[in-house]
Amino acid sequence: MPAPFLDGPRHAVGFLTRVPVPFAPDEAPKLTAAAPWFPVVGAAVGAIGGGVLALLGLVASAGPSGVAAALALTAVLALTGALHEDGLADVADGLGVHGDRERRLAVMRDPRNGTFGVLALIVWFFVGWSALSGLGTGGDGVTALVAAGALSRGAILVHVAAGRPARPDGAIHALRVGTVTLAVGTAVAVGTAVACLGWLPGLVAAAVAGVLALLGAVGAGRGLGGLTGDTCGATAAVSFAAVLVVALAFAA
Repeated sequence: MPAPFLDGPRHAVGFLTRVPVPFAPDEAPKLTAAAPWFPVVGAAVGAIGGGVLALLGLVASAGPSGVAAALALTAVLALTGALHEDGLADVADGLGVHGDRERRLAVMRDPRNGTFGVLALIVWFFVGWSALSGLGTGGDGVTALVAAGALSRGAILVHVAAGRPARPDGAIHALRVGTVTLAVGTAVAVGTAVACLGWLPGLVAAAVAGVLALLGAVGAGRGLGGLTGDTCGATAAVSFAAVLVVALAFAA
């Protein structure tokens, strides 16, 4: 059995990625312990995507940077199992349906993607792809992916701290974000963004991710009655794309 001090990073990696980690058969998710590690895991995911981007940039046959950008995003999706993007699609379907909150929550639990979900995924991919293509396969694109990974996972902490669960059950009840966890996670995420993008771009990107997380919590409360695991995923996905756009704006 892994040492207890490894619970945080172990559960963060196991929850946020498809990387195999050791778990006991009856071991419950320890998301509260994992929460401070979310930005660290996010930065690592972004770094792997950045590595794919840079590597393809060295291959002449890879074509223009748009090809490398598409494959880098694909690598990120494969590594995370499209966890957050699935949440984005579910939230889009839930908010797009006519009906009360219970109807919306029921639609979000349906594993099938509807029209709104598919459109949300298309928009997300093309916004991220366009921004990453503009940043290129050099250092700007790589560091933007690392910053986006860290800030988007840090945005989950802000989102959870700002709202309350919509349902009496669900995995979100295992994720509790207190003041210390929020402070540590935010410091890591913002520090990573500043180190990758520079002071002004990093702080602007962090502010944008934080505002989106807060708006997401308010919107989820009004439209769904509270937060769900899907709204957390949607927050991460939207923040990820937004940080890439901010990085492009400062790089231009």
